[in-house]
Amino acid sequence: MVKPTDYLTVTALTQYLKAKFERDPYLDRVYLTGEISNFRLRPNAHQYFSLKDNKAKISAIMFKSAFEKIKFTPEEGMKVLVVGRISLYEATGNYQIYVERMEPDGLGALYQAYEQLKAKLSAEGLFDAPKQLLPRFPKRIAVITSPSGAVIRDIITTTQRRYPIAQLVLFPAVVQGDGAADILVDRLNQVNQQGDFDTIIIGRGGGSIEDLWPFNEERVARAIVASQIPVISSVGHETDTTIADLVADVRAATPTAAAELATPVLTDEVLKLKQQRLRLYQAFSKTLALNKKQLVHLQNSYVLKQPQRLYDGYLQNVDQLHRRLLLAQQQRLQTSQQNVQLLQQRLQSQSPSGAIQQAQRMLTDTDHRLKRAIESLVQNRRQQAGQAVAALDLVSPLKILGRGFAYVTDDNQNVMKKMTDFTVDQSIELHVQDGLVNARVTATHKGDE
Repeated sequence: MVKPTDYLTVTALTQYLKAKFERDPYLDRVYLTGEISNFRLRPNAHQYFSLKDNKAKISAIMFKSAFEKIKFTPEEGMKVLVVGRISLYEATGNYQIYVERMEPDGLGALYQAYEQLKAKLSAEGLFDAPKQLLPRFPKRIAVITSPSGAVIRDIITTTQRRYPIAQLVLFPAVVQGDGAADILVDRLNQVNQQGDFDTIIIGRGGGSIEDLWPFNEERVARAIVASQIPVISSVGHETDTTIADLVADVRAATPTAAAELATPVLTDEVLKLKQQRLRLYQAFSKTLALNKKQLVHLQNSYVLKQPQRLYDGYLQNVDQLHRRLLLAQQQRLQTSQQNVQLLQQRLQSQSPSGAIQQAQRMLTDTDHRLKRAIESLVQNRRQQAGQAVAALDLVSPLKILGRGFAYVTDDNQNVMKKMTDFTVDQSIELHVQDGLVNARVTATHKGDE
């Protein structure tokens, strides 16, 4: 049996369910589309409303901080895209979505398509492609727009006011809704096929992004780029920028501006022509007067009066050149002769006969020097021999004997030099300069006795 304490309170059950919502990862960030219902703008406060479709409805709350960031004002029945989280409000027990971001469903899709196409064409370089110059004085201008809109009226009025001699040709087109893009492409191709137009103006008046969308279609953009005739785009207001504006050769903020870009002011051009004609006349007059003055000067010049004087200077130049030529030839001949002499001297100095003669002279000189050296050496040897003979003669024993000295020998012809060689009664021989004396030793005495 269930006890009373086993029953849950409403709060406990609600807190349990709220925890389930908070912990579910799929409910933490939900992308939801639906129509706004029960919306009433609360200035400077949180916004409460519902989102519904054909079969269901969910409560929604958008806090003030998030609501202040959106760029539009929500309206009842508006289809929107929202991002938020799902949770449960305990006080009422209802689950609801807490919206963090919101944008209109249709506008958001178009804007995303616009950004994607813009990035694609930019990557292909269509926006940076060289632009065609507008002709300064167009004769025929093609206008592609709605025949019933204010655009064609503004263009006609402005063109007639500025440049009425230009011919405007309207190519009627649907500029809004399904099929408009195909018609715009057909009109661009038609104008280019005719080929006798100077400028194309394509455009329409202001409107929502859905209204202007045909001018954001890729096929329209590529038809404008492929046009052989310069294209002026005038779509929407000045703040609207379409793909057609980005790829056109010139973008105009308004239809009137498009007509002003396409045409000059005729009265201003006429005035410019008059001013240029006056400046041309003045310049021609000055040139004519200058030419007349130069003609008179030439007629009075000596060239025409004494044409032979034209040749005086040339004849004098020829004479001077002739003298310079002779002098140059002489100098060149002299230089050549000097070079020949130098070459002959160098040849002679390097000739074998000269070397032989020089070697013979060197041999003769060497022979003379050798003979003189031999004679000098012989003489020196003779002098040295004479000096040696004289020195020997000085120490010759005969020379000494001649001075009164004698030497003594015994019977055996031994030279007796000391007292111990002598004995008493010994026969000795005295050798003098001119003979021999026999003698006998009678006594011996030493030197100090």
